[in-house]
Amino acid sequence: MKLSPEQQNELIGILKTRFEKNMNRHPGIDWAEVQAKLETGAKKLWSLNEMEITGGEPDVVAYDENAGEYIFFDCVAESPKGRRSVCYDHEALEARKEHKPANSAIEMAKDMGIQLLDEEQYRELQKLGKFDTKTSSWIKTPAGIRKLGGAIFADYRYGTIFIYHNGAESYYAARGFRGALRV
Repeated sequence: MKLSPEQQNELIGILKTRFEKNMNRHPGIDWAEVQAKLETGAKKLWSLNEMEITGGEPDVVAYDENAGEYIFFDCVAESPKGRRSVCYDHEALEARKEHKPANSAIEMAKDMGIQLLDEEQYRELQKLGKFDTKTSSWIKTPAGIRKLGGAIFADYRYGTIFIYHNGAESYYAARGFRGALRV
């Protein structure tokens, strides 16, 4: 769970290029300060690399002044390809009798050291561009919904953000999940 110095430099280069290409996502944030923070957090760099290699295209979307943390979201146009065809959580995966997917969104996120976007974060992401116009993304589901067997997902169609439900055990080739990481 640690990148080599070469991998760290390569990832920081990718993140810097993306940061500079998408300045509308992080007005008022200085890359040099982000990079300084990244260089002191090997575990966070590993998580960002996991976001990157699964197709998430992580980028800085905010700075939490109280916590002193930069917030990264997956900013790829469609749900990350390396995180699709998964059910919602481990319980849902275990409940499937046949045709089980390889993994679940919650378990993958946990293994990557990230969190699923919640509804508020998903709505904030959509202010930065048009995301999930052909795919959908599982989002953090309130406990009451999950207790009843459901889970929620989101997408963007017809100029509108849709938040909808499905059985937590369902999975689709066009549904994955987006993550958030604080650095």
